[in-house]
Amino acid sequence: MDVLQPPRNEASPDRGARMAPLAKLPVFWALEGRPVIVAGGSDAAAWKAELLAACGANVHVYADRLSETFEKLIERGAEHPQGRFIHHPRVWDVSIFEAAAIAIADCEDGDEAQAFFDAARAAGVPVNVIDKPAFCQFQFGSIVNRSPVVVSISTDGAAPILAQAIRRRIETLLPASLKTWAELAQSLREKINDRLAPGPQRRAFWERFVDRAFGSEPGSGSEAAILADAGRVASSAQKGRVTLVGAGPGDAELLTLKAVRALQAADVILFDDLVSDEVLELARREAKRMLVGKRGGRVSCRQEDINDMLVKFAKAGKRVVRLKSGDPMVFGRAGEEIACLEREGIPVDVVPGITSASAMASRLGVSLTHRDHAQGVRFVTGHSRKGVLPDNLDWKSLADPRTTTIYYMAGRTAGEIVSKLTDAGMTHDMPVVIVSAVTRPNERRWAGRLNDMAAAMAEIGIDEPVLIGIGHVFRKADIADCTHWSDQAAASA
Repeated sequence: MDVLQPPRNEASPDRGARMAPLAKLPVFWALEGRPVIVAGGSDAAAWKAELLAACGANVHVYADRLSETFEKLIERGAEHPQGRFIHHPRVWDVSIFEAAAIAIADCEDGDEAQAFFDAARAAGVPVNVIDKPAFCQFQFGSIVNRSPVVVSISTDGAAPILAQAIRRRIETLLPASLKTWAELAQSLREKINDRLAPGPQRRAFWERFVDRAFGSEPGSGSEAAILADAGRVASSAQKGRVTLVGAGPGDAELLTLKAVRALQAADVILFDDLVSDEVLELARREAKRMLVGKRGGRVSCRQEDINDMLVKFAKAGKRVVRLKSGDPMVFGRAGEEIACLEREGIPVDVVPGITSASAMASRLGVSLTHRDHAQGVRFVTGHSRKGVLPDNLDWKSLADPRTTTIYYMAGRTAGEIVSKLTDAGMTHDMPVVIVSAVTRPNERRWAGRLNDMAAAMAEIGIDEPVLIGIGHVFRKADIADCTHWSDQAAASA
C-alpha cells in the first residue's frame, strides 16, 4: 500500500490493503479425472461422494455395506462427464491411499477416525473425517452452484445453520442466467485476450461484460455482440477518469452498491483519514491506495496537492476514486476538485454517500423535519478555512426555533455557537444532541440543552468527528441511548 506521508515526521496509520485474519483458507480444487477416496457407506458419505463426482473425480468408495441412498447414487452415476463411482465392497486399509487426491471417511468411533486420519496423513493425502473436526485438514462449505461460478460459505464449523442461511440469501442475488454467461465468458476468454492488452483494457471490457451477465439469458447474437464490444474497447484510447465516492459515516453496510462497484473498479484510491477500514476492505486489492487525510487541527494534505494527484493519475489513464467520508457534496470540498478536473478536461462523476446528519438522525430515531417541530433543516459548517466559525453566518436565521440545524465540524467552536445563538434570541433550554464518531464502534452521544452544550463538548472531546444537532425535534431523542442526559433535560422531556 502506498501512503502519502504528511510532513513533520508524523506517522500515518497503516491502513488499506491488508487481509483480516482468516479461520481457514478458501481453496477451489481441480479434481477432474483424479482418484479420490470415500470410506463408508452412509448417507453422509454418499453426499460427499456425489459432490466429488460432480467435480469430475473418480470416486473410489470403500464400504462393505451401502445405504439405500448410496446404492441409488452409484446406480444413477455421476452427472459430470468425467466423474464416476467405483465401489470396492470392503472396508478401507492403508494400501488404498496411493495416488489419491483427497480422502474422506465416515467413521463410527474415534479410534477408527484416528486410524484413517493417521493413514491418510502418512501417505500425504489431505483428509476429512465427516463430523469430526479434530480429524479434518479441510472442510466443506455451503455451496451456491452456478458453475463455472461457484460460491462456498464457511463458518469454520461454528454455525452450519448460519452458513446455510447465507447461502439462501446469495441464491436470491445470483440469477440462474449467470451460469450461462460464465460459460460464455469461459469459451471467449482466449479470443478476448488476443484482442485486448493486459491491464486496464481487459478490465474495462470485463466490467462491461458484467453489466450483461446480471441481465437476461444470452441470446443467439450475444457472442458476436461481445466480440464487437471487445473491438470497440481495443480501438478506443485509454482515458482516465475520476469518481468522487461517498464512503458514508463509517459503517460499511451503509455504502451504496454503486460505491462498491466504483471501489472494485479503481486503479488508484485517494482516501480521507475518516474513511473506515471496513470500507477500504471492500476495495479492489490491486488498487494503489493513498491516504490524503484532512482532519481539523491536525497536519493534513493540502487541497492543491490532492487536486494535482487526481489530475496526474487520471492523465496517466487510471481510474481514480476520491473516497470521501460522508457525502462528497456536503462539506467535502468536491466543488474545488470537480472544477480542477473539468479545467483539465478529465471526466468526473459522483457517487453520493449517506451524510453524517442522516446517519445521526437514524441512530437517534429522530426525524429532522418532524412536522410538529420543524419546517426545515439546515446543515452548517462549524469552522471556516481559518479554523474558526465562518464570519458570514446569519445567526438570527439560525436561531429560528422552527428549523432544525446540524453543525458539522463544530467541536472546537461549540462554545462560540452557544453564545451566537443566545445573542440572536434562541432560548437556553433548546434541545441539543452531540454525537461523536457516528455509526462507529466508539460512537458517543449526549443529549441536553443549549446552555449545557459547551461543557458537554469539553467532556466528549474533539479527537473524533463531531455532529451537533439543535432544534425541538431532539426533545424526544432516546434518553437511554445517550451517554449523558442533563437533569434539566430529563425533567422537561
